[in-house]
Amino acid sequence: MKKKAATLIAAVMAVTALAGCGGSQGTDGAAAGEAVDGANSGTVYKVGIVQFVDDASLNQIEAAIEKELDAKAAELGVTFNYGDYTYNGQADSTVLNQIASELVASEVDVIVPIATPAAMIMQNATEENQIPVVFSAVSDPVGAGLVANMDAPGSNITGTSDALNTEAVMDLIFAANPDIKTLGLLYNKSEDASKAPVEAAKNYCASKGVEVIEKTGTTNDEISLAADALISSGAEAVFTPTDNTVMTAELAIYEKFIDAGVPHYGGADSFALNGAFLGYGVNYEELGTATADMIVEVLVNGADPASTAVVTMDNGIATVNTETAETIGLDYSMFADMCTELKEIVTAKEFE
Repeated sequence: MKKKAATLIAAVMAVTALAGCGGSQGTDGAAAGEAVDGANSGTVYKVGIVQFVDDASLNQIEAAIEKELDAKAAELGVTFNYGDYTYNGQADSTVLNQIASELVASEVDVIVPIATPAAMIMQNATEENQIPVVFSAVSDPVGAGLVANMDAPGSNITGTSDALNTEAVMDLIFAANPDIKTLGLLYNKSEDASKAPVEAAKNYCASKGVEVIEKTGTTNDEISLAADALISSGAEAVFTPTDNTVMTAELAIYEKFIDAGVPHYGGADSFALNGAFLGYGVNYEELGTATADMIVEVLVNGADPASTAVVTMDNGIATVNTETAETIGLDYSMFADMCTELKEIVTAKEFE
């Protein structure tokens, strides 16, 4: 049913499977259609979903998109066929470009990239053909050059944003440790989503007279070495924005920070799920649901992406890993009055 393009070879092999899926009537591979009696006799919309990489938050978004599309299919008597057109680029730009080519060749009705790097590649692939793009979890759509502005994107693209309130995260760090002198920044400098929050964190620390130590990486191994370097450099806490590279490495590095007694603050709840002290940001299940609703507006109701405002979610949810907090002995009770919601979680690979 669901295809996951984990390598370029897998992506190329998938072309043959996709070649016969064109048209606007029913198809045996329609995941949404299986949940709707008789939906294949009505309108069928081909929905290409492209997840940038496997991590808990992005997986949660994809699942929420598919769940909401199924619900809307039942309600509206149509079929959203995402089952034949769902891929995971595994953070590989070559694979993502191949996926984009396949989706364009398959004449899908909409492309749904999840995370900024996937959105940028899908936007480039649709500049000439103008296939609608509805992105999800793009932290800075304007800064990434995806939209002209948040209220009127101005092209064939719109979507949902998980823009991070960096100052709010910094406030939590300093509330937990008012005497902090050194803050580590851990991120992938190639990820556009990390650029603005990293600069905001630097400015915040400069105003407090706090030293900043930056360490970056583009692979799990490099992120692991960067974590070691931050610890050896004396970082008293570490901040990572909504960075997918670090997120995929979190399960491999969180114990390093715990053993060193260094709290790791991340820009998504999945960081906390995978062992970090705290994740801050939006509810990604709600973000995925909102993305699906925008897809329906574009496909069924004829909304023009160019004039459809980017949807931003409440970015004030703090998720604390209670196991990590207990091990490093850090009190977080004051966070309850500083956030719209304070959640507690224990370490796991995926959300239930």
